Amino acid sequence: MIRRAGPASALALGALILPPLGSVVLFTYMNTIGTWLRGHEDIGLVMYAAGFAILSGLALLPTYASAILGGWAFGFALGFPAALAGFLGGALIGYTICRSVSQDRVEKIIAEKPTWKAVRDALVGGGFWRTLGIVALVRVPPNSPFALTNLVMASVKVPPLPFALGTLIGMAPRTGLVLFLAVQLRDGLAAADAAKQGQPWWVYAVGIAVTLVVLVVIATIAKHAIARVTGVTPARAKAAGR
Repeated sequence: MIRRAGPASALALGALILPPLGSVVLFTYMNTIGTWLRGHEDIGLVMYAAGFAILSGLALLPTYASAILGGWAFGFALGFPAALAGFLGGALIGYTICRSVSQDRVEKIIAEKPTWKAVRDALVGGGFWRTLGIVALVRVPPNSPFALTNLVMASVKVPPLPFALGTLIGMAPRTGLVLFLAVQLRDGLAAADAAKQGQPWWVYAVGIAVTLVVLVVIATIAKHAIARVTGVTPARAKAAGR
C-alpha cells in the first residue's frame, strides 16, 4: 500500500515526524521569538501569520505550537485572528501540494476498502453543506493532525471551498482555547514572579485546567458526531484496517 501510494506516503511520513520536532525548537525559543514578534508590532503580526501558514502548510510545525506562540506574543484579541489566518493559509498550501502529489493513487486504494470508501463518499459525495460540516467536524478535535488531514482531504479530492471554510469553522474553537491557554500560562508565570503584583498564580492554574478539560470534551463530542454523520462506528473503522 505504501508503494502504491507513491509520493503521498512520503508526505504522510513527514506529516507525522516533522511537526513534533518543529515544536521542540519553537518551545525552546518561544519567549525569544514572541518578544521579537511583539516588538515589531503590526509587521510582527503579519510575519507571524505568514510564517504560521508556510511552516504548517509544509508540515514543519504543528498548529497547536504556532497558536500558542500567537497567544504568547500578541494576547488573545490580536493572536486569535492572526492564528486563524495562519491556519487557513497553511491548509491551502498543504492542500495544493498534496493534491498535486497524490493525484489518483490514494483514491484507487480507498476504492478497494468498503469502510474507507464509505467515509470518502460521506465526505465528498453529499453536497456542499454536508462536506462543509464533515470537514469542520474533522478539524474540531485538538488531536486531529493538521498536515495529515490536509493530505487525506486533498487525496480524496474534497472541493477547495468547503475545505477552506470547514477548516476555519472547525479550527476556531480549539484555536481560541489554545490561545486562551497560552495567555493564561504567560500571565501565570508573570504572576509567579515575586517582583510582579497581580492575581495569585492559582487563578491562572485553574484557568489552564478548565481549558484542558474543555478541549477533551470538544474532542469527544466531535468524534461521536463524525461517527454519526459518516455512519462509521469505531468497530467498523477498526475493521477497515484489515
